[in-house]
This record gives sequence, structure tokens and C-alpha cells, in this order.
Amino acid sequence: MAGRLFGVGVGPGDPELVTVKAARLIGEADVVAFHSARHGRSIARTIAEPYLRDGRIEEQLVYPVTTEATDHPGGYQGALEEFYAGCAARLAAHLDAGRTVVVLSEGDPLFYGSYMHLHKRLAPHYPAEVVPGVTSVSAAAAAAGRPLVEREETLTVLPGTLPGGELAERLRTADAAAVLKLGRTFPKVRQAFEDAGRLGDGWYVERAATDRQRVLPLAEVDPADVPYMSLALLTSPAERAFEAPPPARPEGSGGVWVVGLGPAGRPWLTPEAQDVLASATDLVGYGPYLDRVPPNPRQRRHGSGNRVEADRARHALELACEGARVAVVSSGDPGVFAMATAVLEAAADDEFADVPVRVVPGLTAAQAVAARAGAPLGHDFCVLSLSDILKPWDVVERRLRAAAEADLVLAIYNPSSSRRRHQLPAARDLLLGYRSPETPVVVGRDVGGPEESVTVTTLGKLDPDQVDMRCLLIVGSSATRVTDQGVVYTPRRHS
Repeated sequence: MAGRLFGVGVGPGDPELVTVKAARLIGEADVVAFHSARHGRSIARTIAEPYLRDGRIEEQLVYPVTTEATDHPGGYQGALEEFYAGCAARLAAHLDAGRTVVVLSEGDPLFYGSYMHLHKRLAPHYPAEVVPGVTSVSAAAAAAGRPLVEREETLTVLPGTLPGGELAERLRTADAAAVLKLGRTFPKVRQAFEDAGRLGDGWYVERAATDRQRVLPLAEVDPADVPYMSLALLTSPAERAFEAPPPARPEGSGGVWVVGLGPAGRPWLTPEAQDVLASATDLVGYGPYLDRVPPNPRQRRHGSGNRVEADRARHALELACEGARVAVVSSGDPGVFAMATAVLEAAADDEFADVPVRVVPGLTAAQAVAARAGAPLGHDFCVLSLSDILKPWDVVERRLRAAAEADLVLAIYNPSSSRRRHQLPAARDLLLGYRSPETPVVVGRDVGGPEESVTVTTLGKLDPDQVDMRCLLIVGSSATRVTDQGVVYTPRRHS
């Protein structure tokens, strides 16, 4: 069985710019091939050195000529054709033996790379794959710290071996350009930049991404000291024309955004909420909810306890008065038994009249639990909290009774806690006065989180001891059904 051929780009010089795939293939290769001049040194092999394994076979492909001066009967091109044909034959012998062959290439294999000449000869006959690498153009732009092109600009790549007049004409009309193959061609290339009226815009980058890297304005380069591994850049005209204003500061742009985090992690967070959290200068919220937002040292975090909503709201508004962009975080939806009301109540004070407040919705727990169970909220339903901390229990009972009499599906928040154990048994008993013990009940706990569980039971079998504050209950109506597969739904048509 024939082996596989890989043309692997190793980037411009820094071994850390070798891709993960390239490093893996180099380490797994039976044969590693690389080009060099007659001095024997290979830039590509030097870059790949950290990834080479013991026991590999090496094929050094030594160029017969490095300039166009040759006595070969076919001239320079004939000498190279003969060379590449011989190299292809050497590698074919390994491929015929079933060996994996990796041919190293500085930069990218198909961007002025010698590998392409082997690929054209071998790929039609053997399984072959090209692994791209970081090009010298990309590395040079990064070294210069200047964008190459933006918006509708075009990039022109030119070899320095072109005639000077043609180079000048191309540079004159180019938005941005990279001129490669310098060395002996540099005086001509510099003159072409000058003739095109672009010398003052040009940059010179030498041995990009190596410890010998050099970056200079093109006009300042000594032509006597230019190696082949260098290039000239004409970068983005939009970048050259841009005058950077000082970074904007938050003063004067303060406001409060009350953000719903959804019931669990990032997949439940809306894009709008993500944007608000990312742009905030300050985050305010109950400690465990703040912990769900990844830390950013640019942002200040103001955590507090669970029962100080009013204080938390005022603190957020005071920060906004000082120019901060404040995100007040809530689990689920901030308008459902959460922080939106507390912030809006505090914002009604005259001292905060000029502070803009916006509510950013989130996926609430009732929706999350319902989706996990099926569609129990498919018809009319009500949302009710069993907590009697902010309202008396007789109000809770009155509202439960009204919902039960109206035959509404109920989504019940705050069903139980360590200090509130009597409410759920009382609510269950009250509902049993209006509904069958076989009424479906969904108990969702930590939906979207690592301890998620969704249990489908009935009103008669509901065990309050299995319910805590991390749970949400959905109590069905007389129309709610459970399929043989355990899916719960409430038909849209009421009969």
C-alpha cells in the first residue's frame, strides 16, 4: 500500500507559529524531506527541529543552483526541472514502500514554495495533502504592527524579480502590496517604490518571526545589507490615513442594564446579554450569580447577599451617576421575581432621574423546565411564587385558589427552602381541593446546570421533601397530558 505525502508549511521562522496539525505530522513522519542550498543549512528544518522524532529518515534536497548562472544545457530552468524530477523520484521510492513522507516548507507550501514542484509531480500518483502555514507576508505585517488591507481594499503580491518599470506601475496603482524575493533585487525594488511615489509609505521587514527580525521604514534601509529572507510592504491606505483618537472613557456615558443570565451557563445567555456584560465597567449582583460571569480585570465586581436587593439597586444607580456602565445580573429573567423591579423602584427617586435604566431579558426557569419536559405551558398558565417573605401567606393562598378555580397551569417559583417548609405541602393540599390527584406535575431542578434533573410525577404523589429552592414546579391543568414516553404537554385547544 502506497504511503502518504504531506506538504507541510512550518511558518516564517518561529517554531511556535507551526500549526498543531503540522507539528503532529512532523512528529509522526517516517520520512522528513527539506530543501537547502549547497551550504546545507535549511531554514525549514531548523523551524521543525523541536517536533522531529528519533528514528526518522531525512531526505535533504540540495538545490543545484541558487542564481541563474549555470552551465546546464537547459539553462537555469532546465537545471531546476532536472533537480525536481530527481527529488520526486527519491520521495516516490519511500511512498512506494508505504512510508509517510513530510516535505517541509518555510511559510506556506503553495505560496512561492518549492514543495509545489514536487506536489505537481507526485500528487497525481499518491495520496497527498497540503497543510497550510503562516506566510511571510502575514508575519511581516504582524511584525510591523500594520494592517495589510481592510474593507474593499486589495492586496497585490509581487516578486522582486519583476522588471523595475513593471514593479513601479503595479505599486503606483496598488492599495496595498507585498514585494518578496529581495536580496540582490532590493536596489531595483526601492527605486520602483520611489518611481511610484510610494517610498515614504513603504516598510521593510527582515527575517520576520525570528530572533534576527528587523523592521524599518523602507527609505532608511541600506541596500548593501538586505538578505533574501526579507520583504517590502505597502500597508493599508485606510490605516495610513487613520488618526487614532484617545480611547473613550466611561464618564458621562453611565447607565444601568439589568441583565438576565438565564437559568444556567453561557448557552442559555442571549447575544444581547453577552454584549451588555462584555461592555460593562461594573458588575453588580448576588454573589453566586456574579460567579457565573467570567472575571475580567478591566471590570469591577460588587457582590452582595441574597436579601439586600434594594441596597444593591441603589449601589448600581450610584455607580452609574459616577459615569459607570453597570450590569446588574439576575438569574433567569430579571423581570420575573428578580432585580428589575428593585432597580426600577430605586430609580424612581429624584436623585436618579437622569440615570437610564434598561432591562435585558433572559430565559426564565419556567421556560427552561417546560422545554425539558415537553410543552406543559402550551395553553394559558400563570406564574406564582410560594415565598411569603415579601407578601403574606393569605395572599399566596388566595392567588393559588384563583388559579386552581380557573384551571390554569401553574409555574411555581420559590417552592421551598430550608426555613420555609410548610408552604409547599399547604399549596399541594389546596390544589388537591380543585384538581385530580392524577394531575401531572413537573419538578425541574438545576435545569441547565451540572445537577440537572427533571421528574414527572402527579399532584397526589408530589413529595415536598424532594423539593428545594433550586427547583421549579409546573402543575398541569385538567387538560395537561403525559405520553407513554413521559413527555408532558397541554393542548392548545381547550375542550
